[in-house]
Amino acid sequence: MFIERKKDLHKILSLHERAVAGRGGIALICGEAGIGKTSLLLAMRERIDGDHAVYWGGCEALFTPRPLGPLRDMEGRFTEDIRAMMQNGGRSTKLFSEISDSFEKGAVLIVEDIHWADFATLDFLRFIGRRVSEIPILVIVSFRPDELEDDGKVRKIVDRFPASFTFRIDLKPLSKSGVRKLCLAAGIKEHSAQYHEISGGNPFFVNELIASEESPGGAIPASIKEAVNTRLLRLSPQEREFLEVLSVLPGAIPKPILEPIFGDQGDLFAMAALGRKLLTEADSGSLRFRHELARLATLARVPATRQRKIHETVLNALVSIDEYSSAHDQFVHHAAGALNAEMVLKYAPLAAETTAAVGAHQEAAAHLHTAMQFVDEASSEQAAEIYEKWAYEAGLSLRIDDDVIEARRHAVTLWRALGEDARVAENLRWLSRLHWYRAESAEATRYADEAVRILEDTPPSAERAKAYSLKSQLYMLNDEMAEAIEWGEKALKLASKFDDTEIRIHALNNVGVARCFRGYAAGVAMLEESLSLALEHGFHEHAARVYTNFSEYAVEFKEFDLAERIVSQGVAFDTKNDLDSWTHYLVGRQAQLRCAQGRLHDAKTICEGVLELDRLTLLMKLPARLVLSRVKTLMGDKDAASNLADVLDHASATEEPQHIVPAQLNRLLFAWLNNAPRIAEESLYALFDIGADAMHMWHRGEIAAWANRFGYETPSAFCENIAEPYQLELTGKVKKSAALWRKIGAPVDEAIALIRAKKPELLATALKIARKIDARSLEEKILAQAGEHGLADELPRKRRGPYQASRNHPLGLTQKEQIVLSLLVDGNSNPEIAEIMSRSKRTVENHMSSILKKLNVDNRMDAIVLVQSEPWLLPDNNNNK
Repeated sequence: MFIERKKDLHKILSLHERAVAGRGGIALICGEAGIGKTSLLLAMRERIDGDHAVYWGGCEALFTPRPLGPLRDMEGRFTEDIRAMMQNGGRSTKLFSEISDSFEKGAVLIVEDIHWADFATLDFLRFIGRRVSEIPILVIVSFRPDELEDDGKVRKIVDRFPASFTFRIDLKPLSKSGVRKLCLAAGIKEHSAQYHEISGGNPFFVNELIASEESPGGAIPASIKEAVNTRLLRLSPQEREFLEVLSVLPGAIPKPILEPIFGDQGDLFAMAALGRKLLTEADSGSLRFRHELARLATLARVPATRQRKIHETVLNALVSIDEYSSAHDQFVHHAAGALNAEMVLKYAPLAAETTAAVGAHQEAAAHLHTAMQFVDEASSEQAAEIYEKWAYEAGLSLRIDDDVIEARRHAVTLWRALGEDARVAENLRWLSRLHWYRAESAEATRYADEAVRILEDTPPSAERAKAYSLKSQLYMLNDEMAEAIEWGEKALKLASKFDDTEIRIHALNNVGVARCFRGYAAGVAMLEESLSLALEHGFHEHAARVYTNFSEYAVEFKEFDLAERIVSQGVAFDTKNDLDSWTHYLVGRQAQLRCAQGRLHDAKTICEGVLELDRLTLLMKLPARLVLSRVKTLMGDKDAASNLADVLDHASATEEPQHIVPAQLNRLLFAWLNNAPRIAEESLYALFDIGADAMHMWHRGEIAAWANRFGYETPSAFCENIAEPYQLELTGKVKKSAALWRKIGAPVDEAIALIRAKKPELLATALKIARKIDARSLEEKILAQAGEHGLADELPRKRRGPYQASRNHPLGLTQKEQIVLSLLVDGNSNPEIAEIMSRSKRTVENHMSSILKKLNVDNRMDAIVLVQSEPWLLPDNNNNK
C-alpha cells in the first residue's frame, strides 16, 4: 500500500514535469533505512514509464564498491558505443559527456543509496550536477541522512549541487493513522498503536512486524532482527539455509549462481522466497532481498565460521560461470570473506586495473589494499607489484601519506632483491615525485639522483628518459635553469629515440619554462609545442601543467596580454575536464595577474574563493596565499603582518625559491609601507643568501630596487641582466621607469617609482593611482612622504565614495553581463532573460556572446560549469550552497 506519501509523490512528479518542459533538476530523496524511498520511486515510475525513459541504478554495500555500479545497472538502456566505453574503460569525462548527451528530454536518472557510492559514481554525479540546468532531465538520488553525515566525500558532492535546481524531499515516519491503515489492510484490527510504538512509524519495520504473524497480545518482536528471525523460523530448514547463503551477496543476486550452489532446487527455493515476499525480482531477472535491513538481519544469524564457508561456495560458483568471468570485484569481495589468499592475490590486481580504467582510483586502491592484507603469502615479484600499484592508486587519490611512501620503499627493497634495476629506478622516481608533492625537496632530489644513477648502468630506455625529465623538472622548480635545460635536453634526445610522445611533452615543458625564465625567446615556442602535443594526444594533466607553467611565466615577466590568453584558456580547459586540483593553482595565477594590474579587490575575491575550497594541498593554495598577502599589505588590512608570517612559513616548507622569493618580496613591500627596517633587513639578507642564480631577471631587479630603497649595498649579481624598469630606477631615471610601468599596465609599481621622484606633480599622480585602486597603505605612504618634504598641501584631496566592485570584474564582465550570467546560471533561456531584464532578445544575445568570449568558453553549459567551479565570478550569486 502507498500511504502518507501523496505529497511527496506530487512533488517529485512536478519536478519531472519541469524537466519535460526543458528545465532540469535534482531531487534528493532522504530518509532512514526502510522509510519507503524505493517505494516512492516505484510509484513515480509507474506514472511516467512508457512516456519517458527511466534509468535506474543503485550503489551496493560491497567491501569495495563497484566502480560506476549504478551506471552498470542501467547500461542496457545505453547505446552500444556507451556500453563499449564502459567495458573498455577510458577517460571518465568523455564517458560522462556521452551519457549526458544521450538523455532525451524528460528522462529520469535514479541513483539509489549514494552513501555507498564509489568515487567514479560520485564524479559522474558531480559532472551531471554541474550541467543539470542545461540537461532537461530529472536526476534523483536517494540516501540515508545518518550515513551521509559520516561520509564527507558524499556530503561535499550533495552540497555542491546548484541550489536553484536542487530539491530535497525528506520522508517522514508514518503516523499512527498510517500504521493503522497498514494493519487494517493486513486484517489486524487492534493494537496498531503498539506496532507504531515499536516500529517508530518505519513502514518496513511495520510490514515485517505484521509478517511475523505474532498475535497482538503475544510477545511482539522488539527489533527488526527479531522480526526477520521470526519469519525465517517458520520456513523449512532448506529454505532458511537458501536465504542465509544468499545473504552474503549485497545488492543484486545473479540467478545463474543458484544452480551451481543449490542444484535443481535453486529455482524452486527462489520461487518460494518470491512468493513469500522475502525476495524481489528486478527487470534484469536478478534477485534481491526486499530490503537491505532484511539481508543484514538474515546475515547476522550466520556464525562467522559459516560465513567464510558460504563466501567460498559463492566464489566458486561465480568463477564457474562464463558470463561472470570479468566480475573481478565480486570475486575479491567473496575471496576476502573466505580468507582465500590465493584468490585475493589473483583477482585484486585485476579488479584494481578494471576499476582504475574508469577513473575510480580510490576503489582501485581499496582492492589492492585488500591484497596487501595477504601479501605475506605472495611471491616476492607479486608482492612488489601489489605495493607499487597500491602506492600509485592511493597517490592519485590525494593520499600522499607515510603509508604510500612506505609501500614504495617495500617495492624498492623487493625489486632490488630480484635484481630488477629498471623497476627499482621506476619506484625511486615515484618516491621523488611523492616527496616533492609533500614539499620535501631534499628527499625528492635524492631519490631522483638515485634513479638516474641506476638507469645509467643499464641500456638506454624510455624509463631513463623519464628519470632525466624528472630531474629536469626538479631543477626547474628550484630555479636551477641551466641544469634543467641540460637534463631536459637529454630526456628529449632519448624520447625521440624511443618515439615517446608523453616524455617529449613533459621534457618540452621543463626546458621551455627554464628557457623562458632565463629570457630566451625559444622557450615560448617549446611551451606552445608541449601544449599542442598534449592537447592533440589527450594528455589532459600534461596540458594543465603547461597552462600552469606558461601562465606563471607570462604573469611574472609582465607579458599581461599573453597572461590573459593563457590563464583564461587554462582555467576554461581545466574546468571543462574537471581537473580541479590544477584549476585552483592556475586561478591563483589569475589572482596574481589582477593584483599586478592593480585590480586589488578582484584579486582578493579570487584568492578568498580558492582558499575556502576543500581538499586542496599546500601547493594548490600557495599562489592564492601569496597574492592575498600582497593584497592585504597594499590595502592596509589589520591582519596583513600575521598573514605575511603564515605565508612565509608555507612557502618555506616547499624549499623552492619560486615560492620563497615572492613571500620575501611581499615582506619587503610591507616593511617599506610600514617603516619596518628590521623586517626589510631580514628579508633582504634571506634573499641574498638564496642567490641571484636561482632567480629570474624580474625578481633580481625587484630585490636590487628594494635594497636601494632601504639604503643597502646590493651584491653585484643582483644588478646584472635585470628587467628594464628596475634598471632605469637604479640609474636615477625614475620618471622613465614609471612611464614604462604605465605602458606595461602595472599601476602599483608605477606609483612606487613616482614616489621616489619626490616632486609634487609626480606624488600627486602616484596618489591618484593609489586611491583609484584602493591601496590604502600605499596612499598613506605617499601622504607621509609628502609631509616629510613639506608637500602635503600641494596634493589633491581625497574624493569620498565607496569602491565599486562592479567597476572591475575578475574576467572583465560589465554589470549588465554579470546580471545576464547570473540569470543564465539560474537556468533561464535567452528569451526568458530578455523578458526579466526588459531587453530585446538581440541585446541579450549580444551580452551572451560577450560573456562566452570573456569566460573563454564555447557554450552556455561550459559557462555554467565554470561559474559553479569558481563562484567568485558572481560574488553576489546565491546559486551555490
